[in-house]
Amino acid sequence: MAGTKTVMVTNIAANGIMLHSKLNLKHCQGGSLRHSIQEHRFGSIVKLRVRKKGKQSSATMVAINEGDVISENSTTLKLSALVTVRKSNTNNKDSEEGEGKMAGTKTVMVTNIAANGIMLHSKLNLKHCQVGSLRHSIQEHRFGSIVKLRVRKKGKQSSARMVAINEGDVISENSTTLKLSALVTVRKSNTNNKVLGSEMVNNLLTIFWPQNYTKGVFLQLVSTELDPGRMEAKLSKETVLKLSEDHKFGGDGISRYKVEFSVDSDFGTPGAVSVVNGYENEFFLESISIAQNVHFACKSWVQPNKLCPDKRFFFVNKAYLPSETPIGVKELREKETVKLRGDGKGRRVASDRIYDYDLYNDLGDGKSERPTLGGPLNPYPTRCRTGRPLTTTDSKVESRPSASELIYVPRDEELNDIKRVAIEEGKMMAILRNIMPALTEKIMGNQTLFNIDYFIKESGQSLLFNLGGAAQDFFKFDPPKVFSGGRSHFLQDDELGRQVLAEFPLSIQRLEDFPPVSKLDPSKYGSVESALKEEHIIGHIEGMSIQQALEENKLFIVDYHDFYLPFLDRINALEERKAYATTTILFLTKTGTLKPIAIQLALPTGNPNTSSKQVLTPPTDATSKWLWQLGKAHVCSNDAGVHTLLHHWLRIHACMEPLIIAAHRQLSVMHPIFKLLNPHMRYTIKTNATTRQTLINAEGTIETDHTPGRYCMQMTSAAYKDWWRFDMQGFPDDLIRRGLAVPDATQPHGIRLLIEDYPYAADGLLIWSSIKKLVRTYVNHYYENSNAVSSDNELQSWYAEFINLGHPDHRNASWWPKLANPEDLTSVLTTVIWLVSAQHAVLNFGQYPYGGYVPIRPPSMRKLIPEEEDPEYSDFVTDPQRYFLSALPSLFQASRFMAVINIGSAHSPDEEYIGDRNDLSSWLEEPEIIDAFNQFSIEMKSIEIEIKRRNADPKLRNRCGVDVLPFELLIPSSEPGATGRGVPNSVTA
Repeated sequence: MAGTKTVMVTNIAANGIMLHSKLNLKHCQGGSLRHSIQEHRFGSIVKLRVRKKGKQSSATMVAINEGDVISENSTTLKLSALVTVRKSNTNNKDSEEGEGKMAGTKTVMVTNIAANGIMLHSKLNLKHCQVGSLRHSIQEHRFGSIVKLRVRKKGKQSSARMVAINEGDVISENSTTLKLSALVTVRKSNTNNKVLGSEMVNNLLTIFWPQNYTKGVFLQLVSTELDPGRMEAKLSKETVLKLSEDHKFGGDGISRYKVEFSVDSDFGTPGAVSVVNGYENEFFLESISIAQNVHFACKSWVQPNKLCPDKRFFFVNKAYLPSETPIGVKELREKETVKLRGDGKGRRVASDRIYDYDLYNDLGDGKSERPTLGGPLNPYPTRCRTGRPLTTTDSKVESRPSASELIYVPRDEELNDIKRVAIEEGKMMAILRNIMPALTEKIMGNQTLFNIDYFIKESGQSLLFNLGGAAQDFFKFDPPKVFSGGRSHFLQDDELGRQVLAEFPLSIQRLEDFPPVSKLDPSKYGSVESALKEEHIIGHIEGMSIQQALEENKLFIVDYHDFYLPFLDRINALEERKAYATTTILFLTKTGTLKPIAIQLALPTGNPNTSSKQVLTPPTDATSKWLWQLGKAHVCSNDAGVHTLLHHWLRIHACMEPLIIAAHRQLSVMHPIFKLLNPHMRYTIKTNATTRQTLINAEGTIETDHTPGRYCMQMTSAAYKDWWRFDMQGFPDDLIRRGLAVPDATQPHGIRLLIEDYPYAADGLLIWSSIKKLVRTYVNHYYENSNAVSSDNELQSWYAEFINLGHPDHRNASWWPKLANPEDLTSVLTTVIWLVSAQHAVLNFGQYPYGGYVPIRPPSMRKLIPEEEDPEYSDFVTDPQRYFLSALPSLFQASRFMAVINIGSAHSPDEEYIGDRNDLSSWLEEPEIIDAFNQFSIEMKSIEIEIKRRNADPKLRNRCGVDVLPFELLIPSSEPGATGRGVPNSVTA
């Protein structure tokens, strides 16, 4: 309008958001003053131009911090403002020398208080028709920006005029907007979406295609601020991404698209983005990035809108405690977490993202019934609910999926294509490698003895006479680390002693009393007294008395008596299944190695007043040599079952799944603890679902390959009821509980190992301490005191739900750790991360390399040890080696077991190892956290070097020496495949 000056102010703040404002200032001449401040890594640059009607004046450019002048950014925000104007009542025509003020020149003072608190000033001389001083300041704060502008004439102050730009009371010009450029990264699915397509057919009544959505991806930014009029979050204008048309970069299924958002002048900082998929197929949204430091790490499958009508929301990749959540996204944060909980009703479908709980009532079927796990009769943790229909024969049992149907997991828990392909390739190789053993057993019968060595590469033996070497190897297994072509079929004593400290190290305990005493109820299971006597071991303890050996911590025990005995009657009634409840005594020699010195083999008698226990000792003649070998085979069979069922499946897979479910249900993705745990939750729910479908189910691999057979899961329930405690799952606590360490504040890790050369414990403490150091730094950064922990409603809800819904059968136990202060939280999180990373790595990735050669570590046994009155005793005496081999699994049983654990022991090419955290964008403004993660990564590399050094130290006889395998299970990194090393972040197999 006539006599009005328009001032344009542009501020690009430290967070990369550009702010604009047009201010109408009544003045003596019409014209346009344009002034912009652009912040960048070198400071601020001010550009100023004056335009008169129809022509442009010369421009003055001033660089505040640097002498360089940069061009103005084309993407600008229009910022609303409150303007105060005072007119002068005089007409001063004098020039003011010395102060830089001259006739016809206006001095503009610019003050910018940036987000980082740095204040920038500049005086700009602008030739104009009046002498005066224009003062303009921009102050950023959590609710936006305030602009004040005053004009003073020399010597006198004018009256004031107030103009509210936002409301449009004075300004007639259109509201200005910001054009924000963004980069959207997506990955298309390589699957045919058959499951999703069938869901669309099955849910026709609930599916619709909104009229306002056609093909495209519809994006909308959500501000961290509220609209004061609506008291709802400010929104950008919706923008549409055309996946097939918009400019894109990249390949290999990854595409990057440029889009542009328009936001109002007072929009503020983006806090979330909504996404609607208007296409017919899902796509994987990797990320959305605005400028350089507004980043949304989405990493989620976005379903077609006709299948999932609700908008998807993704939050800016910055960690916020609930109390610190920006007001604009606070309600949205709560709603998104509630969505993931579902309502506990109906059948879940593949496109769902619902996390809920259920009992293990899906292991059996109509032909092979199995008891439900969970509840008073068979206590158990819960698993992810699928909502499949119940069987027609039992209203409490969930129906099994068909062979072609996948068990439901939330969509983002599914494996990515790289891992899925790796598993499928592993399954194909397993089938090929089982062809010849299956044919051989089919033709010759399973009682015919054939050496498994024929089907292992590098054995020098083969049944495939008509095939060349390469073709033969294609049908053969890679040799496990414990295998060598000339190795005996029999487990040597020193190797058994080494394995309980290295590859299978979680069952050994220090013997505190001799003889050991059972904790079983004698009214049910007979005498608690052991058959082990002083005469059995006194000759094998280097001249010590038993009391001296106990006091000097020289006697150790691997005791499976109480785990197996209650089930032995039922196990031994199964076809080709025979087992004892074994107890093994080991002695720590002067060289620091363990040797087995006595094995007790117990059987139930059916009479509580009697017991059947025999004791074997190291051999003195040929007969006792073979009895000893059979005894060690039964010990290894017991150990294989406990290793797989108790330590691996129950303690890690089953007990950690509800913690992950609770995290998704109660912790927002914005929560710092969720962000810390997220890499450690990868693939676990999917892995467990697959395990329920093919491994621990009725007649699944676990039942068919392990001695307990159909009673495998019931045995884990008994162990969960009587033995599992979360407060004992921390690494030092477990070592102390087993009597293998004592507290010692003078030691680097706070405990002292009673077996110095205990490879698993020595290396594990390095990783445990590094995890705890990282977690403590992280927790203390976000939680200053106890009140911060106790008042975090999301955190407390997560832990409470983990206990009450995840472990309902133990919810009233007194041993649950408290969560009342930062140190409590540090302890809980360190335990969780240790269990799913290092602990799981030891249990899983050594299965094939160290347990894959069945003759020295059989997962099941088919015969007991014959006694003199048994009909088979004469066969044993006549050909003890043949009897020994006939007691082991059959050829096909052995090859099938090897094939399965070979798949499970292999690292996928997409494995993420401990110390790897590629995306640190959540902590760009928190260098302390980034430094902590970087330091942790460096420590993992140092630990790897230290483990390799220890493996080359000849003083450490349990990991270095002739025919001694180095201990590599806790080396953090690995190549793909069954390498026997590598510590992934999570339970990925």
